[in-house]
Amino acid sequence: MQFDPDILMTGMAQFMLPFFRIAAFFMAVPIFGNQLVAVRVRLLLALATAAAVFSILGDIPEPDPLSIEMVLLIMQQILIGAALGFFVQVFFHIFVMAGQMVAMQMGLGFGSMIDPTNGVSVAVVSQFYVLLVTVLFLSLNGHLVVIEVMLNSFKLLPIGSGMLHQSAVFKIASAGGWMLASALLLALPAVTAILIVNFAFGVMTRAAPQLNVFSLGFPFTMVFGIFILWVALSGFMPQYQKLSEETFDILNMLLRMR
Repeated sequence: MQFDPDILMTGMAQFMLPFFRIAAFFMAVPIFGNQLVAVRVRLLLALATAAAVFSILGDIPEPDPLSIEMVLLIMQQILIGAALGFFVQVFFHIFVMAGQMVAMQMGLGFGSMIDPTNGVSVAVVSQFYVLLVTVLFLSLNGHLVVIEVMLNSFKLLPIGSGMLHQSAVFKIASAGGWMLASALLLALPAVTAILIVNFAFGVMTRAAPQLNVFSLGFPFTMVFGIFILWVALSGFMPQYQKLSEETFDILNMLLRMR
């Protein structure tokens, strides 16, 4: 049995194009792309996914493996995969920012710990929100939905059809405003309640200056903030569902923009 080296190289080049898009997606998306998952595991997962879908991708360009065209196609696939994973990352950071806002108001801004997802120091409330969202994301099969969206990108944005549309790029760039607005809406009830408590202590300080507001107000604000977080958990699930639906709708819209 004889093998033609040219056919083998062309087939390898065709396989590498979807592999780079999938690998870039797994490197950027939350849960799969955090530091708790080894790089080898992510690469093996991307390799297995690319091998599973390679036969159903349809027509794939056949560029020269050592040409500039191949380099440009690889860069396009990396940028597309990273853009999709980045937008899912923005969804998770909505809850990180909401936790930061609440923690600063209730006096827990100094209480920080290492976030295993990103390897940075975040407030304890943010870490609680991240763990809660991760559990909800996995229990509701959100990881399967994002993989399905990524695989649908090969139908809506086939290999060789170019990059994301400029309106889609602008939508990704403006995701920061959407993240800030959503985080503010998520944290607004708790922040407002704690602000009223701080305002009440301010009135007490003006009415009775001999009271030590620091020794009395700080622990009371912290305990009341924890109580507000417990009360706010009753409305956490509807807000999570609304934001996750917006995220997946925007992901599909990014791929359909022409």
